[in-house]
Amino acid sequence: MSGAIATIYPIPNLGGIDLNKLLRSPHFKGLMYGAGLMVLVHVIGTLGYRAIGGPSVTWIDCFYMTFITIASIGYGEIVDMSQHPMGRLFTVSIAIVGIGTMSYLFSTLVALLLESDLNDALRKKRMEKQIAKLSGHYIVCGIGRVGSNVAKELLKTKRPMVVIEADREALTRWLEHDPSALYLHEDAADDDALRKAGVLAAAGVFAVTGDDSHNLMVSLSVKLLNPKVRVVARVHDIRNADKARRAGADEIVSPDFTGAMRIASAMLRPHVVNFMDQMLLSDDGLRIEEVQVPLHRTATPVSVLVPKSDDYILVASHEHGKWVFNPAHDHMVNGGASLVLMANPGGREALERHLGV
Repeated sequence: MSGAIATIYPIPNLGGIDLNKLLRSPHFKGLMYGAGLMVLVHVIGTLGYRAIGGPSVTWIDCFYMTFITIASIGYGEIVDMSQHPMGRLFTVSIAIVGIGTMSYLFSTLVALLLESDLNDALRKKRMEKQIAKLSGHYIVCGIGRVGSNVAKELLKTKRPMVVIEADREALTRWLEHDPSALYLHEDAADDDALRKAGVLAAAGVFAVTGDDSHNLMVSLSVKLLNPKVRVVARVHDIRNADKARRAGADEIVSPDFTGAMRIASAMLRPHVVNFMDQMLLSDDGLRIEEVQVPLHRTATPVSVLVPKSDDYILVASHEHGKWVFNPAHDHMVNGGASLVLMANPGGREALERHLGV
């Protein structure tokens, strides 16, 4: 066609299902072959029963006889088989071919559904409903080398979280580690993705992708949506720390700087480092934890506020900008103070329940 431009319209997604991928699947071709064979069996069966029954039976009766034979319904012989010596043998043949074709159709359909995005779409809808019910959870933006370790720490200390990751390979690696993870395969800097992750009800957001500029955008987007949520951002270049703070990050962590301090500590204070390592590696999930005393609590002695337990040890309290290390039993703690404890997850949760957090 001279001067004509051919326009190809892509097949759109249907409810999150990639129809182009669906149509290219070998299982889809098998499904079409099976459907064609099923139609052919019905046509042959209808014609055969018409020949067996003669003019006394209708075409609808012949089709119905074919259908109930293939479906194994067993309503009885609609067409009289006694008038033809090969009638029942014909029925057996139709049943064998038809039932085999039906089994092939169902198995191919199941394989197609499992291979296609339909399964992913249904799981995505289910996860979005679960995420919508969360409150006080954490959002991990980026599940690469740093983000995966952050997520493992949240898992070990039994804190609810949602992962946002745009890289499918990185997300797949994490799902192999935690198949039940709640996640979004989207850009963490996108406002809609953050809303779907529950940023309005979240306790904190980790901006820990491998790109400093992207972490700045995540921090800014989070603070614009929910100024109250706490944001911890990762920066590779320590010179970007001030930019990240201006973008809204409450805390800045540079793995390079922190790693250097860890190396120096391993040389200068090896027993302290070894103690911290053993604590982090223990199966009990022992950690240095922080619990906030509710603002409505009146001044209460430490002995009442933090009852003795084998699951935690009170190390210090942070009150009015000052630290009180190893506070005495009669030391009065006001609402709004932060308690620093060495505790396992069960101990932390028990103290939070005791305080009404």
